[in-house]
Amino acid sequence: MNTHFDIATEQGRKLAETLKSLSLEPVPRDIQPPKPMLRRLALPICLGAMMVGAVAGALLYQPDVVRHIEAALSEPERAAADPVAVTEVEGERSAVRNPIPAGREITGSGFVVAPRMTTVFAKYEGRITRIAVALGDAVEAGQVLVALEDAGARFALEQAHAAKAQAELVLAARAIDLAQARTLLDRTEILAARDATSKQALEDANAAAERAENAVAQARQSADSADLAIRIAEERVEELTVRAPFAGTVTRLDARVGDTVLARIDSVRESQSLLTITDAKTLVIDADVTETTIAALKPGLAGQAVLDGFPDKPFAVTVLRLAPVASAEKGTVTLRLSLDDPPDGIRPNMAARIRIALDEIGEHTQ
Repeated sequence: MNTHFDIATEQGRKLAETLKSLSLEPVPRDIQPPKPMLRRLALPICLGAMMVGAVAGALLYQPDVVRHIEAALSEPERAAADPVAVTEVEGERSAVRNPIPAGREITGSGFVVAPRMTTVFAKYEGRITRIAVALGDAVEAGQVLVALEDAGARFALEQAHAAKAQAELVLAARAIDLAQARTLLDRTEILAARDATSKQALEDANAAAERAENAVAQARQSADSADLAIRIAEERVEELTVRAPFAGTVTRLDARVGDTVLARIDSVRESQSLLTITDAKTLVIDADVTETTIAALKPGLAGQAVLDGFPDKPFAVTVLRLAPVASAEKGTVTLRLSLDDPPDGIRPNMAARIRIALDEIGEHTQ
């Protein structure tokens, strides 16, 4: 404050000298009067000096201005005198930039998911005549689920069998013709060797044998086609019995006896399924965690989960993989976790909370 007072006193003294120079006292005779140009410039210069002095005085007596000036002047000195304080400020800035939490764990929430789940459709159109399972039943692979009836499919199978029988009869007849043609050819060749028949007769016998062989080949091909038609018809009839593709639990049942279901291609488009089977033995948890923690996450990290349905029964989980993309809407990334000895009664879509331990978090925060 003494410095401020001295500056103000100095400004007052200069102002007084300036005013004194403008006094109307008579000028000594031995001093030459100023030139006209200098007289014209003296008054504006003096007025400017007065204004500068007044502004400087006002600024110096404002406490806020003085504090700002002192802070600006003392900033380099304080930084040089107290490097620890500067280090603390830089540490705070780096902590703001660091996205990983200060704790040694990451928390998140999600749901129990069944990766192995299938919706069962009828492959071909038919009418439901029997439903062999109920909602919640455990089923084995290949077990009958639903039985359908399609008269057209069964008629097609019968027709294929009839066509097969006919093809076999034709093949047998063509085989007889071939045997006769070969017998005639052998006899003609013997006679031709003895010059007992004409050359034309031998050529006709050869041609007849060749035609008989071609007829047998065609009849055999027709018989093969009839076999293929039978297999197709049998497959269609077999698909009228819908079986479980794998072992699991019936978690949804839409089929009703008497309903006519469409073929699979149409049922999928119309979302008309028969039932849903879920493998409850291979459940996992898909949980969302904030995307700012992704640098500390990797497959193999161990953690703990607890279900809202069993809050007093926590169990171990392990990170299997991280989702390849993050959620732009929520700012999270999804983790898939395997379950180790979960509580009995766990079901898909149950809400879960997870906690992942970060043993190497120190390395990530550096």
